[in-house]
Amino acid sequence: MSPEAHPAPTGQVKEELKRGLASRHLSMIAIGGAIGTGLFVASGSTIAEAGPGGALVAYILIGFMVLLLMQSLGEMAAHLPVAGSFQTFASRYVSSSFGFAMGWNYWFNWAITVAAELVAAGVIMSYWLPGVPGWVWAGVFLALILGINVLSARSYGESEFWLATIKVITVIVFLIAGIAMIFGILGNHNNGFANWTNGEAPFKGGFVSIMAIFMVAGFSFQGTEMIGVAAGESQNPRRDVPRALKSVFWRIMLFYIGAIAVIGTLIPYTNPNLLRTGETDIAYSPFTMVFENLGIAFAASVMNAVILTAILSAGNSGLYVSSRMLYALALEGRAPRIFTRVNARGIPMPALLMTAAIGLFGFASAVIGEGSAYTWLINISGLSGFITWVGVAICHYRFRRAYVAQGNDVNDLPYKAPLFPLGPIVALLMCLMVIAGQNYNAIFEGLWLQVVSAYIGLPIIIGVWLVHKLVTGSKRIPLEQVDVSGIEVGQTQ
Repeated sequence: MSPEAHPAPTGQVKEELKRGLASRHLSMIAIGGAIGTGLFVASGSTIAEAGPGGALVAYILIGFMVLLLMQSLGEMAAHLPVAGSFQTFASRYVSSSFGFAMGWNYWFNWAITVAAELVAAGVIMSYWLPGVPGWVWAGVFLALILGINVLSARSYGESEFWLATIKVITVIVFLIAGIAMIFGILGNHNNGFANWTNGEAPFKGGFVSIMAIFMVAGFSFQGTEMIGVAAGESQNPRRDVPRALKSVFWRIMLFYIGAIAVIGTLIPYTNPNLLRTGETDIAYSPFTMVFENLGIAFAASVMNAVILTAILSAGNSGLYVSSRMLYALALEGRAPRIFTRVNARGIPMPALLMTAAIGLFGFASAVIGEGSAYTWLINISGLSGFITWVGVAICHYRFRRAYVAQGNDVNDLPYKAPLFPLGPIVALLMCLMVIAGQNYNAIFEGLWLQVVSAYIGLPIIIGVWLVHKLVTGSKRIPLEQVDVSGIEVGQTQ
């Protein structure tokens, strides 16, 4: 049901979100969501497992998949820019039960990510202050990101703009310094491109190894879809959303492909430190090792600070998008009505506070240990992100087919995904392949606890969908009855 189906009673001011996000905010929200620990820390392990060439191929393939998904999302979000985004699209274009499952999956994904990032923040701070318990820092950072989100959507956008800027500057400096080192302008690297041919390089383990790191590469790109949720509070979504998605994708690809190429050239894939990917191993981040080889003092401390901003950025964005999704679910009758309440600044406070309460799971670090808590939480949220991408592909395929079936001209859309229908079909198949093979090694080796932690999100989301379908009798909407109407830019959810 669209937001216009919930008119405010006569004489009552309609509570709604406010469009306070500018074009530059949208761009940095997408960039900030995709540049984080996946690049700064986990990129080294992908090179160690698949070689520099294998890692490069994996990131290029996953990047191509994300491009297709962002084109699909751009078409739908520009046409219908609402905070409900994926769940609204799923409800309108597929079925009510599919929308219910997609909405709760996305809320769960980023609410859990907030908790996971709070755990990580405690680990990072122990680098400087090892005597302070991790749960103290979890509480401090939860209060900080909650305070930012309470002010306004614009304050969130502004904070994310500057946090993302720090990450972008770090990557740019890294790329420039790395290229200079490769060609002997800086540092003492004198092996040229030998690391691409030594041993099993460039493709260690062949295609099987490339498949094994697809999940890591895919998780690194998760967050770009946040722009679909932020469209509901964008000042000019029909113009800014497609523009941000197109420009941001190529920037992100440049950063990832460039960073993988530099790391693979400067550090041999056989270096055992590349496999040290925990937040406690920040001194062995590939970025840290390259900067240290350049002779930069306190490289570990600098990268520790940068990774802390990445963690805060992820937690800040996770709290924002998950609270908006909960608000949208309530607006359409799929969550308690209290979560539709919005204050005078356009902030859905009950939804925000409920999501922040989930962040208190970060305090589990004080009970079961930071490492194990972080691993479980991040594994669960990682799979949920891929499920969201599956939903985006299905929704776009259904939307475009319904739009044409009802006699509409696709040239009238604010943005038209250029590769339909192959785009969503290929993206869907790639997502399913990654989900199925994300931790096949654990299955073959009989590590059943790892299997459960990796795949537990899948039966949960399928169960939510089936239960809602059985209770409500929801059926797939025929193409001729799909609601493909858009809303005016000035209207908000």
